[in-house]
Amino acid sequence: MLGASPEDDSNRPEGDGHAPAFPSRRRTCPAGHTTTLLPPGGRHQQRKAWFTAQQCIGCPLPARCTTAKGGRVVTWRPHHHLQATSRQQAANDPDRQAQYRRWRPPVERVIAWLVAHGNRRLPCRGTTNGERWIHHRAATLNLRRLIILGLDHHNGTWTIAPATA
Repeated sequence: MLGASPEDDSNRPEGDGHAPAFPSRRRTCPAGHTTTLLPPGGRHQQRKAWFTAQQCIGCPLPARCTTAKGGRVVTWRPHHHLQATSRQQAANDPDRQAQYRRWRPPVERVIAWLVAHGNRRLPCRGTTNGERWIHHRAATLNLRRLIILGLDHHNGTWTIAPATA
């Protein structure tokens, strides 16, 4: 992984060893090798630093970087600092952690219901057909859940059974 250059220490993320601020066009790896940070490019306007295989050969710090034979490419997207800040806040905010623990299980359960019984992939092609299928699948699951909760139809009126303790 890349280590922060001295001018980047104040903007260091929470522990990945990358320095997302770009006052310098040079990046330094933990072993002291430097490379040029490329200008923003590509679909996401990301910046890359390439460390060649020659720089990585015989490196005494492979555990802190990479064991890839072709070297290492480190990429930063434009909102890296926002993501790092958000991760740090999530790790330190007990209210946010409690909210995450509260809502993750039901969301995971809904996703599991949605993809159950071979429905991990859409059975049709095209955006319109795919959207129609996913809406019907969600409506079917919602109706099934309401029936389990006591949904009934009498004389043209839908009712749901009162909860019993």
